[in-house]
Amino acid sequence: MTRTSRHIALLLLLSSMHSLGSSLASKPLHLSASADQVPVIIKSDPPITNLSQRPVLQPQETAPLQFPCTLRNPQGTVCVRANLGVEYVVRENNKNYYFNMNPSSTRAMGFCGNQKANLSLNFDGGHLEFTFVKEGNLSYVSTIKGFLRPAPLCKNCQDKTYEGVINNDKLFKAKNGLSFQCKSQMTLILASHFRVRLVPLQIQAFDLANGAFGKEVECWEDYSKRMIPIILGGVAAGVCLIAILTYVLVREHRGRGYEQL
Repeated sequence: MTRTSRHIALLLLLSSMHSLGSSLASKPLHLSASADQVPVIIKSDPPITNLSQRPVLQPQETAPLQFPCTLRNPQGTVCVRANLGVEYVVRENNKNYYFNMNPSSTRAMGFCGNQKANLSLNFDGGHLEFTFVKEGNLSYVSTIKGFLRPAPLCKNCQDKTYEGVINNDKLFKAKNGLSFQCKSQMTLILASHFRVRLVPLQIQAFDLANGAFGKEVECWEDYSKRMIPIILGGVAAGVCLIAILTYVLVREHRGRGYEQL
């Protein structure tokens, strides 16, 4: 190739690179996601399983510590808020063993969308995941997944992993803008040998005014505890009133019988 030919080829190459650069500048590449799968910005490290800090199962249960957490969408608006205590229960050799989630070593991660949201509580050796759905004027949790990989129960015991899921359900249901609250212990059966207890629980996704919980929707367990004493008291008062009226009527009837004699 002559010097003139090489010069012309170089000019053509530079012109092509310039045109390509102009095209990319005018049409930049975008990474897009659907409205229900926009990742939330999490200011925490990704979950790393540290074998030296794996959960240790206990033979006796204790009250779990409360873990308050929030998720924000990319605009910085709170889209999920939760306050809960989490206790894992596994059954081995016809005996229950327990592990309480530690808030100080737990990371809240997930994503927020217009109709769907996800909250995952991650710690070394396990996680608990909630999937929220917004349907009409209601929101609820459709799926709960649990995973736990504790340290072996003894030196020569087998290393085991426990996991389970509740799927296609409508848990913690509330109208939009309201939060679901349960002060009573709630037990979720994730598998025959694996359960999770939440106590207490307040949770809400979507429509959080100023990032705060909305008015509470009471769970059935709390309602029963509150109403049963009232109902029993009403029944006892009714029985007493009936007994008094019966006594008065019988006494009056007897009095009239004596007057006829």
